Amino acid sequence: MTLQIEPRVVFDWFYQINQIPRESGNEKAVSDFLVHFAKERQLDVEQDELWNVIIRKPASSGYEEAETVIIQGHMDMVCVKTEDSQHDFSQDPIEMQVDGNILRANGTTLGADNGIAVAMQLALLDGDYPHPALEILITTNEETTMAGAGAIQSRQLKGTQLLNIDGEEEGVFFTSCAGGTTISSSFALEKEVALGAGLCIRIDGLKGGHSGMEIHQGRANANILLFRILSAIQKKTDLRIASLTGGTRDNVIPSQALAGIWVEDEELARHAVEEIIQVLKKEFLTADPGLSVFISPIPLDVVYTKDLTERLITFFTLLPNGVQVMSQDISGLVQTSLNNAILFEIDDHLVLQTSLRSSMDSQLEELANQLKVLAELCGGSSSRKHDYPGWNFEPISPLRDRCLAVYKDVYDKPATYTAVHAGLECGFLKQSLPDCDMISYGPNIYDVHSTKEYLEIDSVARVWEFTKSLLASMR
Repeated sequence: MTLQIEPRVVFDWFYQINQIPRESGNEKAVSDFLVHFAKERQLDVEQDELWNVIIRKPASSGYEEAETVIIQGHMDMVCVKTEDSQHDFSQDPIEMQVDGNILRANGTTLGADNGIAVAMQLALLDGDYPHPALEILITTNEETTMAGAGAIQSRQLKGTQLLNIDGEEEGVFFTSCAGGTTISSSFALEKEVALGAGLCIRIDGLKGGHSGMEIHQGRANANILLFRILSAIQKKTDLRIASLTGGTRDNVIPSQALAGIWVEDEELARHAVEEIIQVLKKEFLTADPGLSVFISPIPLDVVYTKDLTERLITFFTLLPNGVQVMSQDISGLVQTSLNNAILFEIDDHLVLQTSLRSSMDSQLEELANQLKVLAELCGGSSSRKHDYPGWNFEPISPLRDRCLAVYKDVYDKPATYTAVHAGLECGFLKQSLPDCDMISYGPNIYDVHSTKEYLEIDSVARVWEFTKSLLASMR
């Protein structure tokens, strides 16, 4: 069985890839599939302890003297599903649906980020197209730590030009990217016996999306909205938080959040919620029209203390979120942002994980310090992990010039190049390959990292044709 859509040489491989579990951290099966693919075709292949795969294909006739080209993508995907989905990402294939020119999944992320790149890589290896010597690099853990790209060493690759096919906007070539880090704000849980039954407040229906590529679109953050609701209740009646959870990944804008609470006066609390819901719906009428808030009774045994409840509400009220600074050099580009992504309890602590991004190191450090100071002022602590480097713009880039020229030749219209407010593996790879000329591009993919993710089919066809033409021009 296949998807029966063109270009078949690409989508047949995408279908096969989506039959294999490949959540970040669970890539061994798909990595082994890639190794088997290479060995079946008698191609040189290398697999490391992080399950990164490098497949080497000799140059076509007439291209033996051309410089080796690295084509890079990542095999892992963000795994998010709707609340009612029974999908098991550890074993179930991604169920895909074709709707005209749109390919999406049924209640889950599609995995076009970045499975469509892997499909193109396999199609190049499996086909007979003119090209220089190729090094196909397929990395792991891109969606979490970028540890796969970070482990690549210069001795493994000979290429002097690198095509990263992890872009999401056709006709736009990325030539630099933001760096970032993850901050964990932690609060020791202080609990006491509940004074009675409680309420569950659940936020749902938000768009979510990629916390870098879509942070500028003004979408609601479920964790932030949850505390706006709790703050509104606190102004009307005495309140104790009993439990908190929200978000799924630090690079995904949270679309769901939930709080268990005790309130002294339920009628006043419900009235406060009704009032703030109307305010929030007006605020996000355009950016997030699906916002829904549900209230239901729940039994309670214990709750957070009054002091901890008040400190948490203060912390979230003062917490920065979303776009902080826009670039003064590139119109429309976010320079610095943060996403308050995942809220959870662990080891008697409440933890908020926040993803920070910036193309300016000093602003990233200042924002990290702000979160640290704020957490400490509210009786918590702060820790940092998963730093990843940015990728600086190169004023002189023959590869960029070639890409723009080939695109114009193929489609008779100009392409553009810009920076991207997201972490790309080019940042890590540039550290290992400082003299390698790099560029990033890809087909149109929308609402990545969310259950609404979809791929434009004809865009894949155009990017595939462009990639073949680009390689053919490198004689």
